[in-house]
Amino acid sequence: VDWGQLDYLVIDMPPGTGDVQLSISQNIPIAGAVIISTPQDVALLDARKGAEMFRKVHVPVLGLVQNMSVFQCPKCKHETHIFGADGARDLAKALQLDVLGDIPLQVNIRETCDSGQPVVISQPQSDAAKAYLKIAKEIVRRLPVPPA
Repeated sequence: VDWGQLDYLVIDMPPGTGDVQLSISQNIPIAGAVIISTPQDVALLDARKGAEMFRKVHVPVLGLVQNMSVFQCPKCKHETHIFGADGARDLAKALQLDVLGDIPLQVNIRETCDSGQPVVISQPQSDAAKAYLKIAKEIVRRLPVPPA
């Protein structure tokens, strides 16, 4: 594929340390990796393996994102940590990485994505959109400056 001149190319990969991750890290110059995980223990095992693999192949790990960090009931606003609390934060500390942000578990995130109008486009002032934009800014801030 000829992408032309790009500012950024983001590749969303499945969790783990499989052939896809190794092939990409060996064949494409990568400015950095972001590890995304829910706070639950089983997901954090894959996140740890991924971060360690990228470090072994000399890809800078820019930080961790805690996905589905909290569910807030749309009616009563009570918050529930369905997948546990702060698991990605604990892992980041153990790996000496920064947490780039938290993405809540919200129905409107799924609905807006399914409709083709992601929350950052359809509801740019929402807390969910602000969470995504904060993470994007943190990632860009950590990337090396491209040559002019």
